[in-house]
Amino acid sequence: MSGFFDKLYSHTVAGLRPSPIREMFHLIRKPGIISFAGGMPDPEIFPVDLFYEAAGILKTQGRDVLQYGTTEGYPPLKEFLRTWTAPRMGRTVEDEEILITAGSSQVSDLLCWSLVDPGDLILIEDPSFLGVFLNMHNHGADFLTVPCDADGMMVDRIPELVESAQRQGRKVKLCYTIANFHNPLGCTLSLQRRKKLLEYAHRYGFAVLEDDPYGYVRFDGEHLPTLFSLDDQGVVVYGGSFSKILAPGTRVGWCAGNREIIRKMAVFKQGVDVCASLVAQALVYEYCRLGHLDGFLPRIVDHYRKKRDAMEAAMRRHLPLEEVSWVKPQGGFFCWAQTKSLDADALFLKAVEKKVAFVPGKAFYPKQDGGQNALRLCFTFASAEQTEEGMSRLGQAMREMLPG
Repeated sequence: MSGFFDKLYSHTVAGLRPSPIREMFHLIRKPGIISFAGGMPDPEIFPVDLFYEAAGILKTQGRDVLQYGTTEGYPPLKEFLRTWTAPRMGRTVEDEEILITAGSSQVSDLLCWSLVDPGDLILIEDPSFLGVFLNMHNHGADFLTVPCDADGMMVDRIPELVESAQRQGRKVKLCYTIANFHNPLGCTLSLQRRKKLLEYAHRYGFAVLEDDPYGYVRFDGEHLPTLFSLDDQGVVVYGGSFSKILAPGTRVGWCAGNREIIRKMAVFKQGVDVCASLVAQALVYEYCRLGHLDGFLPRIVDHYRKKRDAMEAAMRRHLPLEEVSWVKPQGGFFCWAQTKSLDADALFLKAVEKKVAFVPGKAFYPKQDGGQNALRLCFTFASAEQTEEGMSRLGQAMREMLPG
């Protein structure tokens, strides 16, 4: 009975925004397509045998891990993370300061449930990760967008944005940042800007969500201190994930923060999913306990470093360099390419005809007002041979669209 639900939908449905990446998947699933679109890890580097070894915990502790778990997370995994993340956190967080989640995306959802009322404002990088800002939008948030450059979010724009909003009687509740190897830009927030961001958060009274799924996947240079470790007032909630350092199919992430906000998030999680899969948490814990996380992680990083280098070399060989520019990322999964004049949506359709795909840049702008000449390229999934051929096809598509 078509139209039955039309009179039953919530007010939220009226403003619902689907993911443009998910919507385009029907175009890029054609046979022979080389995809640089989805931000997927390479299954060739998944530690299958090591993870299978970790599955032995089901034999020894199956009666416990097949039961319901506590919402806050599997205690042995929490204890491992408290110790393992201490160098990155600047200290060993307390048990009450950490929550295990169903992937890092759930961190933003639970934090929005805890902080954001419809109409509240969130400071966000422009562009940003669409999976999170679509979720924030669906919670009723509005955005104050902050442009980025090679050193990340241009945080000195924040005072003017916040003070203008305050004069209008609006509340700025949160700042969302991907400080390391940004998705989609690939840039990293400089140390000076990290300190400035915290200064503004303390001055204006907004929280900071530091989303760090790529932070451990650094290819070049030294790790910068996390915002969490630099914060002496407890305004930062740090989100981490096993998706990029083990495998996304585990759907296990975590967050660390002030115990009061972690408690509120845990209460909301009780109603969302009771707890993250206890089986998944136990398998991840056993993998870590056996030493495989530390032992295998360098192989993952080296594998993706080679893939990044292969993509950049192929871009230099095949793309029209007079038209396209990019900044070589120091880590993560993505390269952001900027063209001088090409419309990325039209280029996408031309590229798909040649059986190569990327994500047009405007998908990553919270207010849908930028990125018309940009494209995000994921270098982790395709093989070296596919990357070479894919860049050749993309270069052909670009040249066919250029005048003359």
